[in-house]
Amino acid sequence: MAKAEKAEKAVNQGEHREVRAEVPAGPAGGADGVWSGDWVAERLGVELVGDEGLTGLLGLALRRNPKRAHLLVSNVLGKHVPQSPSVVYGYGWELGRRVRELLGDDEARRAVVLGYAETATGLGHCVADGLGLAPCLHSTRRPVAGLDPAGGFEESHSHATSHLLLPEDPTLLAGDGPLVLVDDEFSTGNTVLNTVRDLHGRYPRRRYVVVALVDMRSAADAGRLAEFAEEIGARVDLVTAASGTVQLPEGVLEKGQELVARYEAESAGEGSSAGAAPSWPVAQFPAPPNSGVALAADQEADPLGARGTARTAPTGPHPDDDGTAPHATRIDLHWPANLPDGARHGFTPAHRARLEAALPAMAARIAEALPHNARRVHILGFEELMYAPLRLARELERDTDLEVRYSTTTRSPVLAVDDPGYAIRTRLAFPAHDDPADGPGERYAYNVAGAGFDAVVVVVDSAADTPALHAPGGLLARLAAHTPEVLLAVVPSYAPERPRMLPEPLRGPDFSSYAPEEVGWLLQDLSEVTLEAPTEEREEAIQSGGAHYAESLPVEYQPSEQYQQLFHAALADSAARIAQAVGVVTETVLAERSPRPVLVSLARAGTPVGILMRRWAQHRHGLELPHYAVSIVRGRGIDANALRWLAEHHDPRDVVFVDGWTGKGAITRELAQALEEFEKSDGIAGFSPEIAVLADPGSCVRTYGTREDFLIPSACLNSTVSGLISRTVLRADLVGPHDFHGAKFYRELAPTDVSVAFLDAVSARFPEVADAAGAQAKELLAADRSPTWEGWAAVERISEEYGIHDVNLVKPGVGETTRVMLRRVPWKVLARAGAGSDLDHVRLLAGQRGVPVEEVEKLPYTCVGLIHPKFTRGATGADGKAVAL
Repeated sequence: MAKAEKAEKAVNQGEHREVRAEVPAGPAGGADGVWSGDWVAERLGVELVGDEGLTGLLGLALRRNPKRAHLLVSNVLGKHVPQSPSVVYGYGWELGRRVRELLGDDEARRAVVLGYAETATGLGHCVADGLGLAPCLHSTRRPVAGLDPAGGFEESHSHATSHLLLPEDPTLLAGDGPLVLVDDEFSTGNTVLNTVRDLHGRYPRRRYVVVALVDMRSAADAGRLAEFAEEIGARVDLVTAASGTVQLPEGVLEKGQELVARYEAESAGEGSSAGAAPSWPVAQFPAPPNSGVALAADQEADPLGARGTARTAPTGPHPDDDGTAPHATRIDLHWPANLPDGARHGFTPAHRARLEAALPAMAARIAEALPHNARRVHILGFEELMYAPLRLARELERDTDLEVRYSTTTRSPVLAVDDPGYAIRTRLAFPAHDDPADGPGERYAYNVAGAGFDAVVVVVDSAADTPALHAPGGLLARLAAHTPEVLLAVVPSYAPERPRMLPEPLRGPDFSSYAPEEVGWLLQDLSEVTLEAPTEEREEAIQSGGAHYAESLPVEYQPSEQYQQLFHAALADSAARIAQAVGVVTETVLAERSPRPVLVSLARAGTPVGILMRRWAQHRHGLELPHYAVSIVRGRGIDANALRWLAEHHDPRDVVFVDGWTGKGAITRELAQALEEFEKSDGIAGFSPEIAVLADPGSCVRTYGTREDFLIPSACLNSTVSGLISRTVLRADLVGPHDFHGAKFYRELAPTDVSVAFLDAVSARFPEVADAAGAQAKELLAADRSPTWEGWAAVERISEEYGIHDVNLVKPGVGETTRVMLRRVPWKVLARAGAGSDLDHVRLLAGQRGVPVEEVEKLPYTCVGLIHPKFTRGATGADGKAVAL
């Protein structure tokens, strides 16, 4: 079995693999070789069992949480424990490198990294840096007005559970590349499973990679990830730095709660005696030698009841009786314009490159602002804002001889105990200062007070630079009591680009040769952009995976005089038959779908049919139906912005999607999936996935004019029978997240344009077929029209019989075969034995391109076009020569 086939089989079977990253051993977890989990272990009987060095990575503490009293405190995360920024960054970066080795560069380029708020936002960024090729997003608890979530999930054991996913680009999570989920610890697996359940329902993909500093699952939880991978049919890998388990004796939760309650009661009594509200104690650190820190002789009663705090000798203004707050020196970082402050709304490799270029100058500005005698400096980040402060701290550490430490503030309430065997030695509590959506509350900075820092540089985003930050009792005031110098650096909060008001539809004669009332194009005009590429180059790029077919356009086929004569002859022969099919499908829509439908044709093959249906409704019923054309792209869905425009201007329940014909039903399935995803992402319901088509030879839809596979002349040509409009284009550098898909208007082809002539020839036959169409529509309305998907089954059979093994390279029906001849590199044509004039134009094109036409008995379609499998420009046709136009 080939390597690719083995990988595909593994993916389909839901393979699960666990990988250990090669990262440095963890630092010592406590003072004088004492493990910073001893205090909890001795009192509650909690044990940490696992890899050598696990206790260097983790300590233990207690917290206010009814679900889990103990807290694993990471020494290398940069959240609760001040740590060298190089150590913090190094762990995340090495994990990212391991993920890249696991995926390979091709898969890594298609990946998206997702970090968890608030604890793993910085870690997720660092993993993305190590991966090097992928964008990063982190969940957030900060909603943005007007920005709809692309997903959300619950973190069941956390004190604050709701996570939002708010990418600026809604397509960020919509790809099918690997999703790399990053958290600080992997304990029960609930958070990851909740995330994957939510996202897999919206954006299914074949591979997930879970990344964590430590794998701390219990034996009971160890098998859940593999079971889940098998359940959803995706591959799930796990990459960690270390693993182990937390052994909890019976009744540990109750014992932990009792211990916390006892400390609360003691601190409440002490705090009350000082006239302050009860809270947990802030413990004392011994001052490091020559740190310049002096302990206050008196006991300070802080506004939250903390006592016995290690204080520094004051060097500047401090809170006074008059309520004034201490001064913090501001540092203007000159943060690059429009550079996101983090991955709350997405952070791309291009953003990373801009940040890397700006970091040295920003770190230099911090160094210049520090006191000249500062030797030990702390960079304090802010809740979800972990990555920007970390990178600034690491740059400062690399470019100076300062001893730099890094951590961030947090929402998580943790008990502080002044003991070297406990992970949280001191705690500063202060009011929230970013106007949080869930209301005011306490926030915390751990292990900063009394740690002997000569200066603390607070890094917040501008949303958090509020009066509450600077007020007496605020974070800056609390820090000023414990360090000689407080500095403040503010990073501009990144505001996602607000969706622009979508433009009005394009109309002829400025865009297309159709009359303005016939159709409005929900597209953007890319006429001035060169998008055409030679057919062979496009085919090779598409089949190699290097490009998507919608990223370029084929060179427009210029029909010969003989071919044009065939078109006009076919139109004369089939106009009445087409007119009757138009009448049947229109009458069916009016009777069954909506009395005043909004016709929305799938550009571009559906557009002439939509115009004819509109003309029929006008001719037969006096109705002026709205008609628009929108883009749908196989593998990428329908234009969501076009749907948003339609929902703003019409009732989605009245919208009827129109196409020319069905082949094997790929677009039918694409539309159904795209509308389901759109309803989940935008919350807009009512669009029906049922397509109305002129011809349904594939038996893929319920609403059709005929199920015969015959020549529809509009399939014979490209833009010159479709209003001079190209195929639609979807390319990231041309179509932004708030743009319609694009297309070109080939004005220069006007001399050979037959678009209106085709419409007029068909609609001229309406009077003579009106009665027959009405009668046939009544028969169909009373009949069972359920799709049988015979076409899809036939295509699968042909794909295997001819050794193609890819249904996308088999194009059934006269219309699809014609497209193969005009736009792709054809291999051969299968024609039903005895097929007559419907195939005259196909035979002519096949002769011009040197493509064999093979007659087949009992073919379910009139003909089937086969695209050259595994095409390269050295590929040969049946005659041994390279196929060419």
